[in-house]
Amino acid sequence: MSAVVAPVPATPARSLPRPAPALLALLVLWGAFGLVASIGWAPARAWWIAGAALAAIALFDAWRVTLVATPRVQRHMPDTWPIGLEREVGLTLDGDARQQPLDVFDLHPGGWSMQGLPRRLTLRRGESSSIDYRLRANARGDFAFEGVQLRLHSPWRLWWHSRVAGAAQPVRVFPNFAPLAKFAMFSAEQASRLVGAHLKRRRGEGTDFHQMREYRVGDSLRQIDWKATARARRLISREYQDERNQQLVLMLDTGRRLLARDGEFSHFDRVLDAALVVAYLALRQGDAVGLLASGGASAWVPPRRGVGAIDSLLRASYALQPQPIATDFLAAATELSLRQRRRSLVMLVTNLRDEDMDDVLTAVQMLRKRHLVCVASLREDSLDTALAGEVHDLRDAIRAGATAQYLEQRAAAHDALRNHGVMVLDVSCDQLAASLVEKYLAVKRDGLL
Repeated sequence: MSAVVAPVPATPARSLPRPAPALLALLVLWGAFGLVASIGWAPARAWWIAGAALAAIALFDAWRVTLVATPRVQRHMPDTWPIGLEREVGLTLDGDARQQPLDVFDLHPGGWSMQGLPRRLTLRRGESSSIDYRLRANARGDFAFEGVQLRLHSPWRLWWHSRVAGAAQPVRVFPNFAPLAKFAMFSAEQASRLVGAHLKRRRGEGTDFHQMREYRVGDSLRQIDWKATARARRLISREYQDERNQQLVLMLDTGRRLLARDGEFSHFDRVLDAALVVAYLALRQGDAVGLLASGGASAWVPPRRGVGAIDSLLRASYALQPQPIATDFLAAATELSLRQRRRSLVMLVTNLRDEDMDDVLTAVQMLRKRHLVCVASLREDSLDTALAGEVHDLRDAIRAGATAQYLEQRAAAHDALRNHGVMVLDVSCDQLAASLVEKYLAVKRDGLL
């Protein structure tokens, strides 16, 4: 990630000066003096003279602040951001005035968490001042910093003059790619364990030949290479590995089901994070990974091999957002069937409800004619919390009963899919990444593709 510098445009945005607290205080004193003059305790002429003097002083001070040159501003920050992590933004200001007090506030995207602004400082001619603040992106997608807002103080502190320096600067917020960078330091198996996947121990099994080695206790007789054994005059076994260059397609629901939230982020944010984790590990295993998003926002990335393919997945998915519309699973399955001809492991991630069963079952049956299908159905944490909570009154009892009935209907929908030979995962957001990785590795281990 490179640092981005935002220069000041030739003509910064300006507004009319606004009264500062000092001027308001003087106006209050002048009004009080007028009250005194109205009851004859002071000459009325003196009140008029004081008002004229105050107006002259205020206008002169306002004129002076409009002549002050706008400070030059440079912003230093990454051009891409991960969602949910704090990043530091630096601002450097250069002034031409002899001494210039001002307040600084960066016009960052609304809704982001911020610490360290606004800031008050004094610029001197020929000197630079730098300030840093912390910013945390709360949503993915394309955003913009609308310049830097400066509030200049007039020389006699009677006016504030607000100006915006700097052009609008775009920034892209991606899913949190820190776990992917961490996984790069580990093998695929070690990275799988880091996300919580439970791997079954095995040795020498698979479909692709890997190497010849000396026989070990526990090897099956089918692994022994008798010709090599005769030449070496000791037992030699063949060792196999999982087949490589298989294909995985992540099919993500971007409809209303994924608008649900557990905590700060939506289910779709968590789905995207988990999808990128399993994609990265599959690429490390030598497989090709593609992505189809359908329902609300749509995207298609054909399966590609190599760890560098994760960049294509990030660029295609970082701005996807779920929409409050019903997903047409049959249309999504038709699109995938037309685009993806080679047999693949298709992982459909959604939040399955019993009313979706007919459409989902028809879509899955269409996909199973060519592909191996796994449906991952997200479960809201609030359901488990409501079911495990204590019952104190009628309202609690109704809530617990409704939750139990809903979960029963949900389980029946999952069983209907399993009865048709579909792999189903019923998981919470926290379990999703580990469950997807575990299922993917199980498919590889059992040679189901």
